[in-house]
Amino acid sequence: MSDTWLLRAQQRMAAAVRRRPWVLDLLVLVPVVLSGLGDVFGDRHAAEGGPFGGDEFGTLPPTVTGALVGLLVFTLFWRRRAPAIVLGVVLAVEFGVWLAGAWLQAGMAMLLALYALARHGNLRTLAWFCGVVVALVGVGMHLLLPVAHPWTGMFFMIGVGTAAVALALTVRTRAAYLAALEDRAHRLEVERDQRERLTAAAERSRVAREMHDIVGHNLSVMIGLADGGAVLAASRGESTAEPLRLIGETGRQALGELRRVLGVLRDGTTAARLSPQPGVADLDDLVRRVRAAGLTVDYRTTGEVGALGSGLQLTVYRIVQEALTNTLKHAGAGSAATVSVTAEDHTVRVSVRDTGPSAGFVPAPGDEPGHGLAGIRERAGLYGGEVSAGRHGSGGWQVETLLNDRPAALA
Repeated sequence: MSDTWLLRAQQRMAAAVRRRPWVLDLLVLVPVVLSGLGDVFGDRHAAEGGPFGGDEFGTLPPTVTGALVGLLVFTLFWRRRAPAIVLGVVLAVEFGVWLAGAWLQAGMAMLLALYALARHGNLRTLAWFCGVVVALVGVGMHLLLPVAHPWTGMFFMIGVGTAAVALALTVRTRAAYLAALEDRAHRLEVERDQRERLTAAAERSRVAREMHDIVGHNLSVMIGLADGGAVLAASRGESTAEPLRLIGETGRQALGELRRVLGVLRDGTTAARLSPQPGVADLDDLVRRVRAAGLTVDYRTTGEVGALGSGLQLTVYRIVQEALTNTLKHAGAGSAATVSVTAEDHTVRVSVRDTGPSAGFVPAPGDEPGHGLAGIRERAGLYGGEVSAGRHGSGGWQVETLLNDRPAALA
């Protein structure tokens, strides 16, 4: 319960910062303003002792100190937009004060500037500035400021600065990691939608083609019989000629409506032209569509595959289509597949082999390999075929199908 409350509080705070980032910028500057007021109105020798020890530091006129504090506060307000420039100004002010032998309590300005550069700036620039800070602190502690323990003071200031940089880099890394996760989730959603659209389009095309060939063929036969019967009845002067003619007209209207409906089902437009059942020659188009979805496919044929019967070619096409769909589903768009179709000695061998999931691809939970194999086995069974599927030595998935060139019922 407490973790949930903290998470919600963090989310609300992050949303508020995104809406009004200038509010956080002003709140962070409050400690700098308070420490600066201590320099202007309070004891300006408070830096004596502590980790530095030593003699009394020099002083600056209150007006000069106030102007420097105001300059630091104004400069730090722009630390998100120009972190390198802000850090340069802060270091120049601090080093100038040290040259005068004085001390400015607004040392938090340097920490905020370092944090901003590590959080929002270029990392190479940060490395250069870290070297500059170490050099300036060393010169200040050993040559410019009257401190009794320069090494202790130098260690203290560099240690605090290192902590600020480390905190900023941690926050920056976490933000980059979350951004990468969000980007990856978005890309996975896009790939999932693309696979779903590809599968749906392929299924619509399959249903449309098969319904066109089956229902359309039967309607054409019925229309032909009705027209022939009408002509024969009219030549004999029978009263059945008109009903038969109406049957033919109705059949033609139904066939036209069927073509339009199947055109919408297949391509989403009423102007779509239905084509015959796919065969081996259509595998080039199938492979091209799969490649467009992001899967690298190497396709080759051996033997006289174009001389196979139309039914066997349709079976080969559906087997390759189902295997490539499974590869997209289980291995991801970034993987590669090899498709080979070999025709020899009254047999046809179909092999689809993939390289396994691509880097960073995570299959959906519960989405195990093997779905769709039942349909492949059913189609192969029509031609006395044998199907073997499983992982190969390289870690990917392989589907091997051996078909006879005649249907099993006729073998």
